[in-house]
Amino acid sequence: MSRLFWLLILFALPPARADDLPNGWDGAIKPEHVRPHVEFLASPQLAGRSGANSAKAADYLTKQFRDCKLRPLFADASFDQPIPTSAEERNGDDPSKESPRIVGRNVGAWLEGSDPKLRDELIVIGTHFDHLGTRNGRIFRGADDNASGTSMMLEVARQLAASKQRPKRSIVFVGFDLEEQLLWGSRWFVAHPPFELDRVKLFITADMIGRSLGDLPLPTIFVMGSEHAPRMKLLLDDVGSPRGLEVARLGIDLIGVRSDYGPFWNEKIPFLFFSTGEHPDYHTPRDVPEKLDFDKIARVSSLVLKLVEATANADGAPQWTDEVQPNIDEVKSIHRITDLLLQAGEKKPLTDLQRLIVTQAQNKCQQILDRGTFTADDRKWLIRISQLLLLSVF
Repeated sequence: MSRLFWLLILFALPPARADDLPNGWDGAIKPEHVRPHVEFLASPQLAGRSGANSAKAADYLTKQFRDCKLRPLFADASFDQPIPTSAEERNGDDPSKESPRIVGRNVGAWLEGSDPKLRDELIVIGTHFDHLGTRNGRIFRGADDNASGTSMMLEVARQLAASKQRPKRSIVFVGFDLEEQLLWGSRWFVAHPPFELDRVKLFITADMIGRSLGDLPLPTIFVMGSEHAPRMKLLLDDVGSPRGLEVARLGIDLIGVRSDYGPFWNEKIPFLFFSTGEHPDYHTPRDVPEKLDFDKIARVSSLVLKLVEATANADGAPQWTDEVQPNIDEVKSIHRITDLLLQAGEKKPLTDLQRLIVTQAQNKCQQILDRGTFTADDRKWLIRISQLLLLSVF
């Protein structure tokens, strides 16, 4: 994820802390459920889950799926989907005559739906389990990126597999390899799916759900993508959130492709992306399990579980829409953050030029809010001012 992602997420920050949140519901997934997955995947023994050590992580996912008695997803009753190099990366004078070198593997399983009419429709939960490996003798353990998201996927799978009442639609679980290499695992999966892609009614992924933006005390999970599937907006509202967690929605077009939803987005498959945002330890050896908020991971996992159940059992499936309506709440968020910047004083000192830019942004936001309408042209300005604030202030 880029610093632009961090900035735009910052614009969507709600002011609430965990103690200030209204009562929610108690989640089925607990910290003690997700912690063992993270601690294994981000252990020094896996050396950052790259190359051969990524294969160890894949083996772990396979074992978890088998323990849940889930069905293998791929051909020949296999949990594995080998990922080859591209033709351009193969050696030799005639790449077409040689077998591609296998550089990783996706791991997948599925739970058949209970409704004879709906079981052919699929909800896919996919998260990447790879990370950056070891560089210059330092291990990039990737506890938040993305052992946290993988632990969510595994626990949602465990809960659904153990449920006495199976969901009506079928649920697919996929661990993607090679996300850190231009999303190669999820790109390969979408290009070579084990089923017809039009059967996928919703794709859910999570990437970094165990910390908070900038390590600020924020009880927030950011959910992106629902603007392309209006039904998911309604379901998110209906489901609510676990006690101690607040949901903040953001348009995915403001941040672009940052994780494994990208290939599904390209195919216009409805998707949701869950993230708590970047922090100072992102893509450093300091991203270790000891720094994670396992309560938050459990709450996010419980939210995904409940949302999957609601979607899988709904009468209708999510439908894709290209038209994204401008949301004036984004303007309110920018107005709030510019106001906070101007009030921050010594905590966030501004130069004269920075203060001018922030003040102009605040004034423009106020004009839009006073007018009460937010147009497509206004939204283009929103993106430009976001980039300008990033370059000049953050």
